[in-house]
Amino acid sequence: MGLNQSVALVTASSRGIGRAVASRLGRDGAHVVVNYHSNEAAARDVVREIEEWGSKAVAVQADLAVPGDVTRLFEESVAAFGGLDIVVNNAGVRAFGSISTFSVEDLDRLLAVNVKGTFLALQQAANLVRDGGRIVNISTGHTKEPSQRVAAYGGSKAAMEYFGHVLAKELGNRKITVNVVLPGLTDTDGLSPEFRANADAFIARTPLGRLGRPADIADVVAFLASDDARWVTGQTIAAAGGLI
Repeated sequence: MGLNQSVALVTASSRGIGRAVASRLGRDGAHVVVNYHSNEAAARDVVREIEEWGSKAVAVQADLAVPGDVTRLFEESVAAFGGLDIVVNNAGVRAFGSISTFSVEDLDRLLAVNVKGTFLALQQAANLVRDGGRIVNISTGHTKEPSQRVAAYGGSKAAMEYFGHVLAKELGNRKITVNVVLPGLTDTDGLSPEFRANADAFIARTPLGRLGRPADIADVVAFLASDDARWVTGQTIAAAGGLI
């Protein structure tokens, strides 16, 4: 599924699922913009990893909660490689708590990144991704399986899914596909202690019998970014081992 030196931007790609996606796209031949919030060293490591595959990569700092940063991120991405073909919206923050006690501060942060930040990134992508390109949003399986203490986080990600489905209709005439991937519980350093403590319960409910790995999600994104997925748009695809 070669990407033929297309240009990809992956938000929040210095670690976890984002890192796996950036590396996989680089391995498939894309030049990659590695976005990071604060860990420049980790982002540089991803750049080196992609370059070892023979592709080009640059690291660009941007906070998706800051509208000016979103604009600059896309401008620098286009400037680095002369265009943009693939955008993977992976950036997101997590906060958990019951509706009755959830803090306004945590809610504001979720909305700033997961909702407003994603919307602004999609707006930039809609204007800058070349015809025939690919846009993929990384959401969460929590949107399909409501559980206690996840209302604010799951709700913010549900907005991301809806944005993607609408944008698929808006960009179809330009042959740009827009899809959403729902990871299940995935073993990354960002997995919250409360979910890690209950990992055995999730594994017991998962038909394939393990936690997800970042590469499991990256492989699905790579398919959606490839020409093999040219007839797939406006879809929500669970990559969760059967958990959802």
